[in-house]
Amino acid sequence: MMLELQERVTELENWKDGKGLIIYGAGNTFCSGSDLNVVKAISNSQDGMNMCMFMQNTLTRLMRLPLITVALVQGKAIGGGAELTTACDYRLMTPGSEIRFVHKLMGLVPGWGGGARLVQIVGSRAALQLLTGATRVDPERALHLGLSEETLSSSDEAGALEEARTWLSQYTEGPASVIRAAKEMVAVGRELLLEAALRTEKDIFGTLWGGPANLQALARRPKHK
Repeated sequence: MMLELQERVTELENWKDGKGLIIYGAGNTFCSGSDLNVVKAISNSQDGMNMCMFMQNTLTRLMRLPLITVALVQGKAIGGGAELTTACDYRLMTPGSEIRFVHKLMGLVPGWGGGARLVQIVGSRAALQLLTGATRVDPERALHLGLSEETLSSSDEAGALEEARTWLSQYTEGPASVIRAAKEMVAVGRELLLEAALRTEKDIFGTLWGGPANLQALARRPKHK
């Protein structure tokens, strides 16, 4: 799965006209984390660090994609699966689903960047509770914590995916250049110090001003109410 995920991220980095992405699992399971047989086979420190760096790199690249990304959580998102959800911009959950950081039960902490991202999403106090309690986070609690945006009404895979597409469409309507620029601006604002983020925002703005989307909008003479 790790190699396949990296390959898909590389493909998405080369998708120049994309605007949105929904990540979901199969068989009503989002992702149950690492294969325990693989974990046992690489239980020495160096192999563990190599895996950690590989997945940190892959999920950081996923997080930085110029796409609005949604994790559609059906069933369980456990361990590495929970970390994967944090690399998306938003999380939508279905009835009966859960997100759970079980790393403590394995004698570990998150290593794929999920711990740092969780702090950004829910704050340090809630993140510490979720990590040290290995707590099952159901849709209601996820909404309360700000870990999820919405609980969908559908439990079946096809219905939930259609709901997720409808939800995402409200943020991907419009020119791809504008959607992708907005995502890039938010990404640098999250990761860079203020002065560097401001410089980058200016540069991104410059790529749009006077461009096709801007000129078309001006030609429509829009009035905002």
